[in-house]
Amino acid sequence: MGCYSDVVRNISKLPECIDYFESELIDASKECKIFGNLEKTSASMPGIVEHRYGQLQEIEAILEFLNIEHRRMKSKYFRQYLEGYNRMLTQKECDKFVEGEAEVVDFEIIINEFALIRNKWLSITKILDQKQWQITNIVKLRCAGMEDVTI
Repeated sequence: MGCYSDVVRNISKLPECIDYFESELIDASKECKIFGNLEKTSASMPGIVEHRYGQLQEIEAILEFLNIEHRRMKSKYFRQYLEGYNRMLTQKECDKFVEGEAEVVDFEIIINEFALIRNKWLSITKILDQKQWQITNIVKLRCAGMEDVTI
């Protein structure tokens, strides 16, 4: 699924994208466990890491797009206050008014929700790194003759 291109073309696709990444997160968390044949698990790790890291990069791109749109929205309101207010406002006053606009606040909430998803995916990539480290250590133990090591 190409969530990034969908969201860039039509931002109303964002809820579907959030649902997709939340469901993928459930699948990804299952991949973080060590079980079964150690050789197969070790062999599958590069593909898993590549796939999940690619998803994280797509999430990062969407989050950056949302931040760009947020800055654009703030700029529009800032200009309205700066040019259309019946008295001269300072930049700080304009910033305060812009930060209070309902549309700006709602968009910040959306960005925060998407940032939470990104943080969950960051934890998945860290867990996968730990899994690879653990597999490597188990293999080293087995090479050292400690065959009865259990997981």
